[in-house]
Formats: sequence, structure tokens, C-alpha cells
Amino acid sequence: MYSHGEIRPQLDEGIDRKTLSTLRKRFMTINQTRLRRVLQALSARQYNVLRLIPLLFDVNHPLLPGYVSRQTPYGLAGYSPDQEVLQGAQALTRSYSYRRHPAGFAAQIQALYLMGSGGTIGQSDQSDLDIWVCHASELAPAALVELAGKCRQISEWAATQGCEVHFHLIDPASFSRGDRDNALTEEDCGSTQHYLLLDEFYRTAILLGGRYPLWWLVPVYEEGSYRQYTSELISKRFIRAEESLDLGHMARIPAGEYVGAGLWQLFKGIESPYKSVLKLLLTEVYANEHPQVRCLSLDFKQAVFANQLDVDELDPYVMLYRRIEVYLQQRGELERLELVRRCLYIKADVRLSKRSGSLSWKRSLMEKLVREWQWGPRQLQQMDNRQLWRVREVSQERRQLVGELTHSYRLLSQFGRSQQVINAVNSRDLSLLGRRLYAAFERKAGKIEFINPGIVPDLSEPLLTLALRPSGDEAEHHWSLYRGTLSQPELADHLPLKRSRQLVELLAWAHRNGVVDAATRIAVHPGTSALTEFELNNLLTCLMQQFPLPLPALTEAALSRASQPCQVLLLVNVGLDPLPLSSQKNQHLISSHTDALGYSGLRDNLILSIDQITLNSWNELLVSRYQGEQACMQALCDYLNLAREHQRLPELQVRSYCRNRASAIAERVETLFREAAGPLLGDPPARFLLQIQSQYQLLERRGERIEATALGDHERLLRHLGSPRNHYSPLVLDTYALSSHADLALILKQGQAGVIQIFYRLLANQQAELSVLDERGALWRQRQTYRDEQTLLLPLLRFLHSIRLRRQLSRSLDADPGEEDIQLQVIQPAADGRPLRLEPRSLPSKGVEAGYYAVQAIVEPGPGQTLNVSILCNHREFTALEHGAELYRVVARHILDQRRSLEDYPIYITDLDLSALDPAGRMQTGQYLRYRQQLETALNAAMSSLRGRT
Repeated sequence: MYSHGEIRPQLDEGIDRKTLSTLRKRFMTINQTRLRRVLQALSARQYNVLRLIPLLFDVNHPLLPGYVSRQTPYGLAGYSPDQEVLQGAQALTRSYSYRRHPAGFAAQIQALYLMGSGGTIGQSDQSDLDIWVCHASELAPAALVELAGKCRQISEWAATQGCEVHFHLIDPASFSRGDRDNALTEEDCGSTQHYLLLDEFYRTAILLGGRYPLWWLVPVYEEGSYRQYTSELISKRFIRAEESLDLGHMARIPAGEYVGAGLWQLFKGIESPYKSVLKLLLTEVYANEHPQVRCLSLDFKQAVFANQLDVDELDPYVMLYRRIEVYLQQRGELERLELVRRCLYIKADVRLSKRSGSLSWKRSLMEKLVREWQWGPRQLQQMDNRQLWRVREVSQERRQLVGELTHSYRLLSQFGRSQQVINAVNSRDLSLLGRRLYAAFERKAGKIEFINPGIVPDLSEPLLTLALRPSGDEAEHHWSLYRGTLSQPELADHLPLKRSRQLVELLAWAHRNGVVDAATRIAVHPGTSALTEFELNNLLTCLMQQFPLPLPALTEAALSRASQPCQVLLLVNVGLDPLPLSSQKNQHLISSHTDALGYSGLRDNLILSIDQITLNSWNELLVSRYQGEQACMQALCDYLNLAREHQRLPELQVRSYCRNRASAIAERVETLFREAAGPLLGDPPARFLLQIQSQYQLLERRGERIEATALGDHERLLRHLGSPRNHYSPLVLDTYALSSHADLALILKQGQAGVIQIFYRLLANQQAELSVLDERGALWRQRQTYRDEQTLLLPLLRFLHSIRLRRQLSRSLDADPGEEDIQLQVIQPAADGRPLRLEPRSLPSKGVEAGYYAVQAIVEPGPGQTLNVSILCNHREFTALEHGAELYRVVARHILDQRRSLEDYPIYITDLDLSALDPAGRMQTGQYLRYRQQLETALNAAMSSLRGRT
């Protein structure tokens, strides 16, 4: 049973031209109504632009906008301008006179269509005009270039009239075959959405001039035989081929297109979610119905055939909403349905709680829908005051929008894989989109949440109150941010906009979301902190300068790589006073110790906390805090490991606005970070030594990470510096490290790989200090009585000569000799205001290799952790097996008996065999020196006891 006026043409029963004419008139009636609605919504200048566009493509006149050359394609099929259009053209140039095309003229522009939200409830003052320029298929490439130039010039002219117009060149023949370029414009969805784009075209396009779509005349039940049906219409001359335009059918939509469409809408939805949610839900509906999809364009055409010509119900956005509404109601997802309704209301931009500002037809249509939704005055007022929404409303809305976008992404991925339509291209797009969603919305520790992805234009507050508040646990406090200016007693009666344990995290959140701007005034209740208004204002100014909004656009290149740190801002001592007693007494310490890590004679550490704010390549803003005496060290290690992991050093800025020595503190931290980065991130990496208070910290690379070793005092530092190393690693000193041990600092800076360096310094009371940096940078030091340079150096040089000879004998003759160079330097004392300095000395040429009493020790492993020692004095052997605990006393007695003079001088080991402990020969010189020192200490102690008895 047919409805009144329904048309159901059948090819086999014959089709009369009158029926086809009736169908064309129905479509054109809707078309003209929509066009009137478009024009009603435009300003006078925009109205003139849209009315003139068909004429500008129909003619090619040098006095009118869009003229490129005489060869530019022109002529709009079947177009004849009315008097109003011609008056508009003459208003542009009075000398213009329209001339009709001569008989037989072949128009090169087949049709102009306005696409998108124009003439729908979704049209707004901000809507631009997207126009398809359907041209003759036989146009040469050069002609297409000319036509593109014409489009560009018309767009530029329209912009001067306050009208944003985008033209898209369409070859109907290739389009109907699906042969499209990858993108119509930079904002287009690409070739993977051919049928979904065509679906949108058929239900939204408004014919501005030229040929009507052939698709109009094909009944829905003949969509599957579209080619045969349209061929017969033309071949049997029911219609004229030159009057219609064939862009193809809507019989089926490939499953892969839902993935492509969803990807595109999700991409746009991250920044403008309201515009995308509706289309995402439609894509979900289609995917859920696949493969038996009844697309909206077919519903639209069926309604026209059935003579159901209510333009309001055929509004593309209303039809879209109706389909989604049925889908969500059937699934019982009423919360999602409410979100869809809000999206449609916002898209329509009709404020029903007010009585002005919208077209009558839009207002009437929206009122009808709102009555169906049973929205009350309060909800309408809330929606109409959306621009006044503050943090709470925006945060709540964001949760739902993000939930919807995330749901769509998961559904999209699942559908694509279940239908096996995820190819290499959109698999990569899915991955990129997943990263984009993660970067924009994923919550993680330290990440500043962005709550306003296109929900309201502005979240800034003119007045705020910042307060340090106690938590339930009295030992823990938190910072709260309130709207308005509140006194301390009033705080308990108001809910804060945001709470945070750390002040910088709260300020970064306020800045990132635009809650605070340059005009905001903030009342401060610092509580037990040392925060001042001066510091707060400087902190906010710093955030605005270092991370200006909006953040730079996130590129595909950035997303294709793992996120990398781009900028790091360190804020030192936020809300803390490093010298509280000085502040209370209004005094300032005067001392030569100005290092912030060891300030004054007390060597105070003035760096109490560091707040780190990092902006990475995915536009994520991350905040972390370090506090306590190790704050600087922990922050430094994390910064260097971050740089090492990503193989790039982020841009670094350090600021401090605390009450005492702020500039000096910030400068110290920045200098330290920059000086440490070079050696520790170099290739090969070096070690870096710094001093915090009276303690030393040695930073070095261990495996893939840079870690710190705490060395509590000077003795522990020396033991560590003397410990064996697998390979040489340079040691770099911080500017202030070892300031009270200048001689050691001077020595450590001289390290060289493969070189044994001997340093000596003369001390008071006939004492000297010998230091050796061995071939791997290990340090050995010893103090002894000084008589002259020869007696000081010869025993050591003889020992080193013996060790070198022993190593040479253990190597193959074909191997690299690898002989270590030995250098000698004396440390000259500071004088005349000059610091300690080094002077090179030549090695003694005599007495090193011969002419001395040889004392050789052989050390072997004993039971457990013990060692067995044998000592040879000019080849006479003394062993622990023979003499037991008396070994050293027996050897000392023997050596004393061999001396010709009674002069008192130490016993020196001249050679040492450790081959039983080190079969591979990997021990370094410093280890030999330590074993030698232990043996010499035992022998000399025995000798002293013997002399004491005599």
C-alpha cells in the first residue's frame, strides 16, 4: 500500500517523463528551501558572494573576480543569472555587461554544489562554504591548473567580503569510479571514504547551478542495479544526459571506509569534540548495521519518493540525530544519548532560553526537539550559558566527551580487525591516533590534565584565592585554588576548583587550562609556607613565558616517534626560605663560601626543593618534585637519564624566586646541570664529582643509567678514587668540588688514559706527599719523610719499572707492547695570590734499573680469604711456611743486617708478583701499589720494633 503521492517507478512497466519531472521538482523544492535558509543566515556581503559565485564560474571576464587568463575553463551548464545577480556583478564593476553564451557553446563547468551544514540546523555564523566544482572530464591538466587558479582567486575575493569559501575540483566521471586523489583539501578525509563522503554529499549538497544528480531519479530499491537503471533512463531518452550529473550509487559501503571515517573524525574530535561526536556515532551505527546498511542518503531519497517533504524532518542533522537516537535507545545507552543531544544543541547554536539571535525556522525546529527531550528551563539556561561554564562544569563535560572518543577508538579498532580491513596504511593511522588520544587525554602520574578540548572558549578567572590547607593527616598539607577572593575563615565554606599536594603542579594546571592569565588577581594564604605574592606572581609569569599557550600543533612526525622531552623548567625552593633564621633577624651571612650547595662556614645546602616541569614532543606537560638534602642530586640524575634515554638534551631553564639568594641559587643549579651534562653524556662518558655540604657525590654511568655514589667524607672519597676500575674513565670536577683540597683537585684534573702520573708535594716538618694516577685513573697516595727528591722517588720508580717489566714478560711477542708512559710533576705551593700549580719534572736517569738492594714479594692465595706471602731479599727467600707470624720481623732483621750504615730509612718493596692472584694480568698499577704499601707497612713496623729493642 503506497502513501499519498508516493512514486515507485519500474523499468519493466515503463517510466513516463512526467513522473521523472515530478521527482526532479520535489528534489529542487527541497533544494531551493535549503538554499533560502543558507542565504537567510548570511550577512549582506556574504549573501552577495554566494549569489555571485555561479556567475563567476559561468563567465570569464577580466573585470570580475576569478579571472586568470583567456584559456581558463568557464561556462556553467544550463545556468542563467537573474536580475539580482547581474546587479550584484555590476556593483563590482559598472562596465561589466552580461552576454549569453552562443549556440553550441560547451559549458566546461557541469555543476556547483554547496556541501556540508549549509541550510541545515547545524549552520552557524562560523560555518564556512564548501563548494564542489564539478567540471568536464576532458579538461587537460593545464586547464585544471587554470581552473584551480580561478577558484583560488574567488576564495581570496570572498575573504575580503568576510566570507570563507573552499572550492574542491571534482571530475564526475572519475569520481563515480572511485578514482579520487588522496585528498580533496588539507582538511579532507582522503580517498578511503569515498562512499561515506558520497552519502554526505547526497543528503547535504545544495545545487547552486548546473546539472542535477542523476542519483535523484533512481529508486532506493534499484540502487543495486544503479548502472543498468541509469543507462536505460538515458538510452531510452527518458532524460537528457547533458542535464544530469552522475557521481555514482550508494548500494554498498565497504567496511574499510568506517575505519577511515572514524579515524578522521576522531582526529578532528580531539580538539573539537562536539563537531565530531555526531559523525562518530553515525559511523558506529553504520558499522553496527554492516553489511546491511541503510545509509541516511537513501532514507532521504526514499522520503522524497514517498512525497514526505517536510524540510525540517529532512534536515540532514535531524535525520542523523533520529538514526542515532533509535540506535542508542535500543541499546539502553541513555547517557550517551544525552551527550548526543547536547552536541546537536551546541551545533545548532540556538539559545532557546533567550529570545533573539536565531532564525525562526531553526528556533522552531530546535524547540520541537527540546520538547521531545523534555529539557526544562534550567537545563536550557545551562546550555545557553556554556561560555560561562567554569572548571567544574567543563571537567564533568570533558569526562563524557573523552569517554565517547575513547569508546569510538576501541570500537573502531575492534571492527576493523573483525572485518579484516586493517591494512598497512590505516594500521599506522590507528597507531598514530591512539598516541594522539593518549597524549591528549590519558591520565598518568605527574601529567597536567587538559580539561578544555574545545568545550568553552575561555576558562580564565579574574579573581582567585590560593591557600595552603591542612589535610586529614595533620602532618600533610595541600594547596587549594578557589574562585573569587576569600578570607581565611571563608575557605571552609567553599569547594576548591583544584587541590594538589604540590604548589607548582597546581599552578601548572591553572596555566595549562587557562584558569590563570595575565589579568588574574590572586589572594594568597600561605599558611606555614614561605610563599609570598612576589614569588607567586613571578612563578606564574615564568610559566606563561616558558610555555606560552596555545601549545604548538602536534605533528604526525612527533607522534611517529616515542615522546621526547623538549623543554625543562626547574623551579628551585618554591614556597621555601633557604635561610629562615637570617630572614627572621633580617640579617645576611657574609662568607667566602657562596656556593648554594655549601653556603657559609656552616656549608649549608640552600637547595631545599626542585620542581621540574617538562614539556615533551607530544605536548604533554609533566611535573615532578624533588625535596630534601638530595633534591638537587636526584633532579640532576633524572634530567641526565632523561636526556640519555632520548638521546637529546632538552632545553633547560632554571628559576628561583625564594626569599634569600634566589638568583645565585638558580644560576648555581643551571650551571651545575649544564657542566655535568657534557662529561656524563659524552662518548666515552666521564665521571663527575661534586660536593654537597661536606659530602661528596660521584656521578657515573652504570649500564644504561647515570647513578650517584654518596661518599660521606674525604677519607671515603680517597678510598673510592683508589678503587680498581675495568677501564679508564675521565673524572670531571664540579666548579666548587674539593675547594678545601686544592692539591687533590689539581691532581684529579690531570688524568690520562694509559699514562702513569706521579705527583709529589713537599709539606712541613720534612714530610712529602706522593700521589699516583695510574693508567686507568685510580688514585694512590702516601705520605713519608722527605730528605731529597732522589730518595723520595727512586723506590717508587724502581717498583714501577719492575711492574712494567713483569707485564711485558707476560705478553706475547706479537701483541701490542702497550707500555704505559710515566710522567712526573711537582706541586708548587700557592704564592703571590696565585693558586697551586704543577711543574713537570724529568724522570731520574740513574739508579732506577740497577744498583739497588732488591726486595721482591710474592703473594699467593691461602686458605679462605687469607694470603700467603713470600719475600726474596737479593734472591734469598723467606716464607710464611717457614717463619709463620714472624716473617716480617725476620725479613726486617735480615735487611738491617745487610745495611752498611746505621742510617734510618724505610724498607721498600722493589718488585711484586701477583700472578697467582691475577692470572689474566688485568690488575692495574694502583692495585700493585696498595699491596706494596701494605707489605711495606708491615715490614717497617717490624723494623721499628727491632730498633726500639736495640
